[in-house]
Amino acid sequence: MPRILRIHNRLIVGGPTLNVLYLTKHLPQEFETLLIVGEKEGHEKDASFLADQMGIKTMSIPDMGRSLHPYRDYKAYRQVKKIIKDFKPDIIHTHAAKPGALGRLAAGPDSSPVIVHTYHGHVFHSYFGRNKTNIIINIERFLAKRTDALIAISIQQKKELVEEYKIAPADKFRIVPLGFELDKFQEHQEQKRKKFREEFKLGDDEIAIGIIGRLVPIKNHNLFLQGIDYVKKNSQKKIKAFIIGDGESRKEIEETATKLGISFTSTGKDSNLSASIIFTSWRSDIDIINAGLDIIALTSLNEGTPVSLIEAQAANKPIVSTRAGGISDVVLENETALLSDVNDSKTFQKNLFSLVENDEIRFSLGKKGANHVQRKFSVERLVGEMADLYTELLAKKFQKK
Repeated sequence: MPRILRIHNRLIVGGPTLNVLYLTKHLPQEFETLLIVGEKEGHEKDASFLADQMGIKTMSIPDMGRSLHPYRDYKAYRQVKKIIKDFKPDIIHTHAAKPGALGRLAAGPDSSPVIVHTYHGHVFHSYFGRNKTNIIINIERFLAKRTDALIAISIQQKKELVEEYKIAPADKFRIVPLGFELDKFQEHQEQKRKKFREEFKLGDDEIAIGIIGRLVPIKNHNLFLQGIDYVKKNSQKKIKAFIIGDGESRKEIEETATKLGISFTSTGKDSNLSASIIFTSWRSDIDIINAGLDIIALTSLNEGTPVSLIEAQAANKPIVSTRAGGISDVVLENETALLSDVNDSKTFQKNLFSLVENDEIRFSLGKKGANHVQRKFSVERLVGEMADLYTELLAKKFQKK
């Protein structure tokens, strides 16, 4: 039975966490998996309950945090090295930057296990200054030489990593899109929509626009606010905006809303539901939220595979988004989504306006979503492709010995 040591930085709400949990839970029984995880940051939404719900026991390494911390990182490296020695994995599969560095270094330069690393996104632009970014890129190039297979989660991401950042040759990469359990987004939609809209006292003629995800600079929520402001000033239709999530940019987003003259409130017993924007913080009932919304937006500067857009399409909701990272590989442009370049705020605003104003366009863009994502992003497809890759890599490693 091949043993897999899966290393992930932290169990927080989002696609990478779901990916590692689904792989741990659903891989064929001939694989034995040990999942080790690090520590989340204070502003992040804990998702360890998902592991509990799936019956997955994880091993925690508290010193493996997201931020750079030389002393704690070294302690985490020593812990990972000991786990490798004790567990004796046949495959070490790391997910995201910090686990990718610690796991591949701990495995050693002449590692006997197969080494696999998944890029769930990357930090090669829009995160840090030029000097720090160049250091990170060079580290990734070095680590790639110690890796048997590098996984990109979209065609666009692979293109960036190979052609723009030159992390490794193209033949070292495999494209394995994320996979999700999506059936719940089609189940009981009418009841779920009614529940959401009653909670927020939305009228039948009120168009609900939502953006779902962490409130951090890379998500560029100011563009979302500019879009809401444009629609409010140019449309006669009633709209209500929802910001679902939380994070370090919350105060800045509120300040921008105030400058634009957009009223906002937070959910709670004293909520002013007549406000133009409602901050819901984190919610676990995303299937209910998607059922209740009419338009789903994303405004990121950089993305891997945005889960919110996969789930939006699974619920047959139209999308307005930037054309960042792997987004073009997730949606069908002009069929399930209207896209604009990252720095093109005018087109984003006009796209959002057209979805609000034109019922026919809005309903048309929502029709094809579920069939598209069920075919491309099912958990069954993810697990099958990964199991095949593991088997192939183990066979190659065995032949070399």
